[in-house]
Amino acid sequence: MTSPKKLKKILPAFKINMGGIILDQALPQKDVDMIDPFLLVHHLEHKFDPNTAQASAGVPPHPHRGFAPVSFVFKGGVHHRDSTNISSVVYPGGTQWMHAGSGIVHSERPAKEVAEAGESWELIQFWVNAPAKHKMTKPKYVGLQKDNTPTACLSYENVEVGVVAGQFQNLTGPIETFTPILALRLTFSETGEVDIPVPESFNGFVYLLDGALTYNDEVSLKSKDLAWLSNEGEVVKLKAAKNTRAILLAGEPINEPVATYGPFVMNEQSEIMQAMRDYQVGKMGTLDEVFE
Repeated sequence: MTSPKKLKKILPAFKINMGGIILDQALPQKDVDMIDPFLLVHHLEHKFDPNTAQASAGVPPHPHRGFAPVSFVFKGGVHHRDSTNISSVVYPGGTQWMHAGSGIVHSERPAKEVAEAGESWELIQFWVNAPAKHKMTKPKYVGLQKDNTPTACLSYENVEVGVVAGQFQNLTGPIETFTPILALRLTFSETGEVDIPVPESFNGFVYLLDGALTYNDEVSLKSKDLAWLSNEGEVVKLKAAKNTRAILLAGEPINEPVATYGPFVMNEQSEIMQAMRDYQVGKMGTLDEVFE
């Protein structure tokens, strides 16, 4: 018989300024550098002024190496362009999963029509570390729309579970990962409840975009809380106290040294220095954005 997975800690997100963009950071925190293999969790909400030019909004071209930056899109649309000549717009309910590998330059802009109409933008970006043997593989981007995300409707259709990576019930997420990962998008109506199996060996967390959940029938979680899962137990039990949007991320820890600097995540500081040199001399490619 499986037992409920206990909580280690509740980590409320806090506001930060990222280059003029104000967002909520749930990870890292003062006493928690990472939840291996997850390095960072940012929750961005923004409403554009009408007639905003796409070229002046979002995040301009920047490099990455050694991990996967991932965006779950909730409102608006995100236009990804990169140095491998990919241009991809993903809309609400969709996911942008990019294995940066040996190096890539990309930008993250609001969809043109979203910016110009002055609509809202909401996304969660999280970073998934890659093991040393895969840090220098060829970059790969996957743009996954809502219609291509396997989804289960449960609890009298009061809970919707979108499976981006890993397995839930009889559904398998389409994203391929270097290490075992479970990545779920969760939408609850009031009173909706769900039991989600999570292996004891996995590290992970639940993050609430809004609403309120009861964890294991005893712990109350509120908007912008990150609930850090213990390795003790095998089932995450969630029940909604009101309409709620959340994500669950869990994965096998990599258990390797981590060296970071800005957009690079490697194992040793010397590899970080090499990444900086490679970017400066153009080995990660270049991105010349074209705006229509």
